Amino acid sequence: MPMRDRLEKVFIDEISRNQGIIKRLVNLYSDNEEEKKDLYQEIVLQAWKAYPRFRGDSQFSTWLYKVTLNTILTARRKPDRTVYPEEMPDSLMASSPPGIEAERSRALRQAIRTLPEIDRAIISLHLDGYGNAEISAIMGISPNHVGVKLHRIKQQLTNLFQPR
Repeated sequence: MPMRDRLEKVFIDEISRNQGIIKRLVNLYSDNEEEKKDLYQEIVLQAWKAYPRFRGDSQFSTWLYKVTLNTILTARRKPDRTVYPEEMPDSLMASSPPGIEAERSRALRQAIRTLPEIDRAIISLHLDGYGNAEISAIMGISPNHVGVKLHRIKQQLTNLFQPR
């Protein structure tokens, strides 16, 4: 099997294994189905372009998270970006437990979507199980700053859920 074919197969396997990362982040930053599809395709394209430079210093999932965030944030800054006002259907988000937990999960996702872009990325990484050092490497800020940001983000989210 030629080298390019092997590289392509490994890349496709890794994307398939880690597509949940892309979907979760796209769902946090976009409301519209078409925009989500476009973002997903753009992320895979950008990851493929950057894949030859992936040295394996980190896990593929960590690297993909960074590529995904950078692609989404870059796309959001483009001046010709179309704004879609539709609500995001819950069926597109990661599956949630039924009943009350599903409602809490939905409410948390909606609350996270109100945060500034960088805070959304940090809390998303944290909720996906990344440690402060990994978040630091992905976001380009110090681990201490990650800790401070996480504390503030959690406080903000807590305040949103407290009865007034």
